[in-house]
Amino acid sequence: MVFEGLAEKLQDTFDKLRGKGKLSEEDVKSALKEVRMSLLEADVNYRVVKDFINNIEERAVGEEVMESLTPAQQVIKIVKEELTELMGGEHQEITFADSPPTVIMLVGLQGSGKTTSAGKLANHFKKEGKSPLLVAADVYRPAAIDQLEQLGKQLDVDVFQMGDENDPVDIVKGAVSSARSHDNDIVIVDTAGRLHIDEELMDELSRIKGAVDPEEIMLVVDAMTGQDAVNVAERFTEQLDIDGMFMTKLDGDARGGAALSIREVTGRPIKYAGVGEKLNQLETFHPDRMASRILGMGDMLSLIERAEESFDEEQAKELEEKLREDEFTLEDFLDQMDQVRNMGPIDEIMGMIPGMGAANKLKDIQVEEEQLDKIQAIIQSMTEEERRDPDIIDGSRRRRIASGSGTEIQDVNRLLKQFRQTRKMMKQLNKKKDKLSGGGLPGGLNLPF
Repeated sequence: MVFEGLAEKLQDTFDKLRGKGKLSEEDVKSALKEVRMSLLEADVNYRVVKDFINNIEERAVGEEVMESLTPAQQVIKIVKEELTELMGGEHQEITFADSPPTVIMLVGLQGSGKTTSAGKLANHFKKEGKSPLLVAADVYRPAAIDQLEQLGKQLDVDVFQMGDENDPVDIVKGAVSSARSHDNDIVIVDTAGRLHIDEELMDELSRIKGAVDPEEIMLVVDAMTGQDAVNVAERFTEQLDIDGMFMTKLDGDARGGAALSIREVTGRPIKYAGVGEKLNQLETFHPDRMASRILGMGDMLSLIERAEESFDEEQAKELEEKLREDEFTLEDFLDQMDQVRNMGPIDEIMGMIPGMGAANKLKDIQVEEEQLDKIQAIIQSMTEEERRDPDIIDGSRRRRIASGSGTEIQDVNRLLKQFRQTRKMMKQLNKKKDKLSGGGLPGGLNLPF
């Protein structure tokens, strides 16, 4: 889950604050001391932490907060607002050209994930109805061109390349010309990287910039590298005047400091985030939504957007009707599990549901990917009758199902228990959906675990 370690610590701190009822100034300062330590441990830049805590303290110890009926909630609200501001305030869109094509130039160090990020962006824009062109301008890294071409085939997206013998500047100029001729309205340039920033790299990138005047220079940074990512961003901003960041591996076990520091240090926003290895695992970066996730408030808007991409609308309507009629079966359970898995890592989806984030209120409901594979095997070992009416599954049937799926009887028992819990939880979520989304989640957002 994104920011898992930091989120748990901050939520624990605020849970203690909520438990106090009326707050003293000392209570607030003590909580902010814990927040400060949590941020520093998450590798957030020291100067950023200092200013952040000072801003909160200045607002939180005022009479309006301390004398309110819910002082802890007021403090948390202030923290969310400051956290949102720290990460850039509002979501920043990329700049599109007045007359196509729009040129997006991806830059960054070697290994930061530029090529995969180029593919993710192409997939993202294609879904929006645009016609992207990928450009292989990294002529130094072995197999870089082949990798981009493979991504292009996978996505059914055009790739422009001139081999590894030509000057990258000529390649990019040729790509822009080709885009105009073939009605590609987005040109995504995969440039070369280095292990470290050097004069030769910056000179090449500057020449490409001068030759095609891109609408967007996007720095690809690896969230796992912590403060190194911030230092790299500073250098690229100084020398190339970048427009924004694409942060990769934000779903990893990184401490999160780069994402929380980079906007404040460079003055440039994070525009996109990679949240998994698959080409559809890209998110537009919304500071307010991310702040909500970190503080355990969920992120229903992003969850709805993912559901809209992953759920079959007709199938979802049928399922919603079954829920109303209490006819939800293990076959439906299996179908829903497949659709939800298409939305991304399960723990990340959980973090988007208010109250089910890092502090995980699901208790013994197992959501690990391996567990889902086991669930799938168990259900597929059942007869059609058993899937449609789990109540008929007695002891002998359980033994047969366990043997057929290569699992233990306890695993079958656990699944049947989870199924009953899921039916109950899904009914509750469906009752709330109108309030959460102003008209309901696409397909009811039914979670199979």
